[in-house]
Amino acid sequence: WVFISLNLWVFLAWQLPLSQDEANSYFSIYGFTPRSFFAQLTDPNPHAIVWEWCTAFTSMFSHGDVFHLLGNMLFLYLFGDNLEDAMGKVRYVIFYLCCGLLAALAQGLADPNSTIPMVGASGAISGVMAGYLLLYPRANVRFFYWLFVFFGTIYLPAYLVLGFWLVEQFIALPESMEQASGVAIAAHLGGFGAGLILTPIFK
Repeated sequence: WVFISLNLWVFLAWQLPLSQDEANSYFSIYGFTPRSFFAQLTDPNPHAIVWEWCTAFTSMFSHGDVFHLLGNMLFLYLFGDNLEDAMGKVRYVIFYLCCGLLAALAQGLADPNSTIPMVGASGAISGVMAGYLLLYPRANVRFFYWLFVFFGTIYLPAYLVLGFWLVEQFIALPESMEQASGVAIAAHLGGFGAGLILTPIFK
C-alpha cells in the first residue's frame, strides 16, 4: 500500500499539473536515460554519478500517463501482498527496489545509446510477478475475458497467466529493440529475471 500510495502521489501531485513541455522536462530529469547513465561512468563529477544512479529509483515512481499508472498498480495490488507476506515488510521493500534497479540496468544494457527516458514501475513489478510465480504457481488468479459480445471472469492458475505474459514479452522483445515502441520490454524481462534470482534469497 505504501508503494501504491507513493506512485499515486507522485503522479497526482507532481506530474498531472504539468504542461506537455514541463512533462518532457520532468521525464528528462527523473527518468532513467541509458545514454546519460553510462556517460557518468566516464564523468568524474560525483554529483552526476549520484544523480544518474538516483534516476534508476525516481523513474520507478513516475509514469507516462494515467493508464500506465493504473495498469501497473493493478498488477502490484494483485501480486504484491502475498509476496510481502512471504518475505516480511523490510525484505520486501529491499527486494522491490533491487528488482527495479536491475530492470533499469537491463534496459540500459539492451540499448546503451538510447536517449529516451524510461519511467514506470513495471520493471520492479515484473520482479514481484516472478516471485509470485515461484512461490504460488498454482494459486488461482481471477482473469477477465472479452470475446465479441461475450465477457466475464474465469479463474486460471498463476503459472498460466504469468507464463502467457512472459512468452508475450519474449515475442515483443525483438520489435521493441528495433523500434521506439514506448514499452521497455528489456526492463520487464530484467526485472523478472531479478525476481527469479532474488526470491529464494529474500524469502
